[in-house]
Amino acid sequence: MKIFLDTANVDEIRQGVEWGLVDGVTTNPSLASKEKIADFSSLVRNILKVTPGPVSIEVVATDYNGMVQQAGKIAALGENAVVKIPMTLDGLKAIRTLKEKRIPVNCTLIFSPVQALFAAKSGAEYVSPFVGRLDDIGEDGMFIIEQIKTIFANYNISTKILVASIRNPVHVLRSAIIGADVVTMPFEVLKKLPSHPKTDEGLARFMDDWKKLFPTGDFPL
Repeated sequence: MKIFLDTANVDEIRQGVEWGLVDGVTTNPSLASKEKIADFSSLVRNILKVTPGPVSIEVVATDYNGMVQQAGKIAALGENAVVKIPMTLDGLKAIRTLKEKRIPVNCTLIFSPVQALFAAKSGAEYVSPFVGRLDDIGEDGMFIIEQIKTIFANYNISTKILVASIRNPVHVLRSAIIGADVVTMPFEVLKKLPSHPKTDEGLARFMDDWKKLFPTGDFPL
């Protein structure tokens, strides 16, 4: 399972890459607005440069012609650029056109299995179901991932399931158990994943015992 960061913060991406945990990045207009930068083009180019894998960059047009035009500009920014297209009828039409142009698409704002199926049939390379937002309205967001996984297996669909709107480590665990292809998460969630209180407890005990042998903390090898 690939790990993506859901951010537009270059420092967070650099840190995740240095840890060896980040395979790609997803962005959106809301994340970009948090960075409060004047030069959006430079921000995107920096993200593409520091990210070792795919970077999803979202169009802001909502009509077919506008989405296709903006997608071309995004694709020209770098080989690892992926265009995010919203799940709408115009979006599906744009996805089919971009597939013909060999421009990879991440279909975003998916909240049902049928939406994911239609995006895949249109040629999306990724579908992004928003599990956290479904949880927010009292649904089990992860159940949609199970359903999409089953549908794609039924028909040998190669479109990748990219689990989005992840809020906690449990979302990541369930995604891995189900067999999702990618999870994208905020930096704060990423930092929590390698941690466990029993790991911290065990390490503290080992260090205390070592200091009983070598009070200075030396490593005599």
